[in-house]
Amino acid sequence: MPPFSTPLRRAGLAAALGTLPGALLGQTTEPATLQEIRVEATPERETASGPVYGYAAKRSATATKTDTPLHETPQSVTVVTRDQLTDQGATNLQDALGYAAGVRSDAYGIDSRADSVRIRGTEPTLYLDGLRQHYDYYTSTTRTEPYTLERLEVLRGPAAMLYGQGSTGGIINMVSKRPQAEFQGEAGIQLGNRGRKQAQVDLTGPLTADGQWLYRLVALKRDADTQVDYVKDNRSLVMPSLTWRPGASTSLTLQGLWQKDESGSTAQFMPWSGMRTDNPNGRIPTSRFIGEPGHDRYDSRRTSFGWLFEHRFNDQWSFSQGFRHANNKVDYLTHYADSFTEPGGWAADPINQRRIGRYADDALTKVRIDTLDQHLTGKLQTGIVQHQVLLGFDWTRYRRDRRSGAADGGTIDAYDPVYGNYTPPVLTDEPRYTLRQAGLYLQDQMKIGKHWIVAAGVRHDRTTAGLAGSADEKDNATTKRLGVMYVADNGLAPYINYSESFTPVPGTDKDGARFKPLRGEQWELGVKHQSADGRRMATASVYQLKEKNQLAGDPANPLYSIQVGATKTKGLELEYRGAITRGFDLIAHYNYIDLDKSLEGMPRHQAAAWGKWRFALGGVNGFALGAGVRWMSSFRDGVAPTTPSVTLFDAMVSYETDHWRYALNLNNLTDKTYVATCLSRGDCWYGARRSIIASATYKF
Repeated sequence: MPPFSTPLRRAGLAAALGTLPGALLGQTTEPATLQEIRVEATPERETASGPVYGYAAKRSATATKTDTPLHETPQSVTVVTRDQLTDQGATNLQDALGYAAGVRSDAYGIDSRADSVRIRGTEPTLYLDGLRQHYDYYTSTTRTEPYTLERLEVLRGPAAMLYGQGSTGGIINMVSKRPQAEFQGEAGIQLGNRGRKQAQVDLTGPLTADGQWLYRLVALKRDADTQVDYVKDNRSLVMPSLTWRPGASTSLTLQGLWQKDESGSTAQFMPWSGMRTDNPNGRIPTSRFIGEPGHDRYDSRRTSFGWLFEHRFNDQWSFSQGFRHANNKVDYLTHYADSFTEPGGWAADPINQRRIGRYADDALTKVRIDTLDQHLTGKLQTGIVQHQVLLGFDWTRYRRDRRSGAADGGTIDAYDPVYGNYTPPVLTDEPRYTLRQAGLYLQDQMKIGKHWIVAAGVRHDRTTAGLAGSADEKDNATTKRLGVMYVADNGLAPYINYSESFTPVPGTDKDGARFKPLRGEQWELGVKHQSADGRRMATASVYQLKEKNQLAGDPANPLYSIQVGATKTKGLELEYRGAITRGFDLIAHYNYIDLDKSLEGMPRHQAAAWGKWRFALGGVNGFALGAGVRWMSSFRDGVAPTTPSVTLFDAMVSYETDHWRYALNLNNLTDKTYVATCLSRGDCWYGARRSIIASATYKF
């Protein structure tokens, strides 16, 4: 969206032209002196769910469920804007979060099944438009397409007071593209290495002349391969939405989605030897596939329908409701390496270390999830205190049906595989798994005088987990949050925050016992600074978080998880987002984390910086160069070999006119072959090799 309001420009031009007749027709013989008129176009007002111009968002609703300025939010929040997603050529959530503070975006390297993201050392919970996206793991999910998103918001730290089910590390709330009041449209194509071919379209605007009905249609079609042989990355997607605004006080947006993915598993679970440590046959190629072509696949289908409703009763009171019904179907048929019988070794071929054992694991999963969140918001005044009170109720119903089977997949030569020698596992029905959750929450955002802000809230949750043939398991929890901030006149805003988490954990251990809910708490101390024009935001924070019942690998059976006792993690995060000059934007962050040894290993230090320079060439405007660097320190997970430090470079060059945008994106510019992580259970994971994408987009 353009940075300045077109209607305001037209009004200013009309005002200026309106002074001309009097001057030209006046009867005086003296030269006419025209009074100077200054017309200043102002940026359209940013909202917590709407477009952002540039990299520095000013507002967010993820941390409070109200449209709140970020520099008045006493908790760490990172907003990845649409402009950043476009400039960096993000093709998945891992790409999109590579420059977000507090985030390890490729915890499991390149994994086509899911976005392996960690926030402050733990796995975050994914939300879409404030509603939980899924439960369970990759066996029942469909990856979100970044082209459907207006922004990505990372809330760091526990969020149970508002969401009831956010992990201790934080949540990722994805904000969908929504209908806009002014017509905008674009159609584009992408061509890339590994046979990538993609076409996409995004149309929005009014359906009726009075603007009462608005629409948006996002559609995408992609055919592509991956860096692993026989693994595709194909996608078809249609996302329509329709907004009805019968008056200034009421808005109803209907949202739909149909998505079909055809892929496989780039995760091959290769052993330490040949990935990280010496192997007499050399390094296992990054393209190696030890599954079975024609059998192995990770295909998913997702359909969803829902709405976002808002009604303002008066200037003080309003009501909001979000609902989504979603069905997900995943066919996950796979063979993967046995790196676990003898961790890091070759149990089937310990001398030559060429032939490796395989597990065959097939599952056909169907999931249904209904989510509802509604709240009443009121603005009150008591003396010098301004209150924004939020009273809400949310509810979730989740159901999973699965047919699965496992078998010995035989051995295969990991250096010269010959396919076709396999027998598919026999599938049997698993007991139906269900989860029901309901939560009631109350929050008060208080402004005390000119400078002080207090955000306090409390919530109570009840959950019921059911496994067919067994008695239901019920849990309940009360969680709290308190944040205090001082907003100084110079833009500095120090704050302190305490928050708690409560998260039911689906699944069972190797003995079939259900997992207990995760419970956590965090103290965070930080300071934010926003420039007077809102174009720059800097944040510094330190935190200490504790959690119990966190999942970890089972030492006795690496294919299963166990729950560990209390864990403690401490860290420091620094982040800058915004404009340095009128032609140069910068994103930069540094993370330090002191992770509990019982948790999965992560780099202690991480840093990243991305800059975009806009310039003219030969008197022609519209050119831009982007460059980024990502670095992580070495680390070790338990008894695994050390994962070396790595530095990766990204680049972008683009040219943009009023209607066209041409761009070339290169991620991992030098085509660095690196290991993203080695796990103590016995396997290592490669990171993403170089990606090259050329794109052309026509805007109308």
